[in-house]
Amino acid sequence: MIQLDLNDAEKTYLIEALESYLSDLRYEIADTDSQDFREHLKEKKAALEKALAALKQG
Repeated sequence: MIQLDLNDAEKTYLIEALESYLSDLRYEIADTDSQDFREHLKEKKAALEKALAALKQG
């Protein structure tokens, strides 16, 4: 487990960046022709969503 010490502004900026990236990633997943790459992107999306949820909770 990794612990980050962020002030309120840093936490807000990181949340905003992850939300923006995840939004773009959804479009990339939909536009990807390669099934293997699509699965990779879905795994990446799930990991980032988990990190985002943890940031929002804590």
